[in-house]
Amino acid sequence: MSGFDNFNTDFYESSYSVDDQGQASYGYGNTEDPYNKPYGSYGYGQQAGYSSPAPGMMQPQQPYTGQIYQPTPAFTPSSTQSMYGSSFEDEPPLLEELGINFDHIWQKTLTVLHPMKAADGSIMNETDMAGPMVFCLAFGATLLLAGKIQFGYVYGISAIGCLGMYCLLNLMSMTGVSFGCVASVLGYCLLPMILLSSVAVVFSLQGMMGIVITAIIIGWCSFSASKIFISALAMEGQQLLVAYPCALLYGVFALISVF
Repeated sequence: MSGFDNFNTDFYESSYSVDDQGQASYGYGNTEDPYNKPYGSYGYGQQAGYSSPAPGMMQPQQPYTGQIYQPTPAFTPSSTQSMYGSSFEDEPPLLEELGINFDHIWQKTLTVLHPMKAADGSIMNETDMAGPMVFCLAFGATLLLAGKIQFGYVYGISAIGCLGMYCLLNLMSMTGVSFGCVASVLGYCLLPMILLSSVAVVFSLQGMMGIVITAIIIGWCSFSASKIFISALAMEGQQLLVAYPCALLYGVFALISVF
């Protein structure tokens, strides 16, 4: 046992003393406590030995300038009103977006009803199909009142006649014309033919009086159409050349109305 006690005493012997701990203390008691310094005054670069970043290294980011829950916006989007307009009142009317102008329709109708009135070429050059569709439906309705179901013939002859006049006018004019303009003018000039078919509902047009009235209506339609075409296409001195094929087209409609 005495040998075992000597072994333990020798094992725990050391030159370390408790009194030396207070003298060393790794400099914490003799130097300034770094943890007691404020956040911004601690010199990280001096402690770590870094003076400035190398030229190839990434530069430090800009400091955050916003407040908590209120960051500084980098992009200010435009308001909804500036993107889509101030209100729905600024939008054009629906009829204007569809290309339906009642003022122009009324002026074209008066131009057809008054053959001697000068036609406005800027208005007549528009591709307005609202008036022609109404006049075609009215013509078919008056034929229906006379016991003639001819809607297919009306639309078929109208399509063929518009195609023929489109080709003819493009050959005769220097500026050219669109198919919609030709269809619009021929459709508006169908208005006197509606008067003829309305008379045929009440009276028979197969006598001499009927032939005279039919000839006047055909001349009225063809003269109005040729007047509009020469004013819109600047075809001076060619009205008779344009009126002849128009008279042939409206003559077919007159035959449908009479017989």
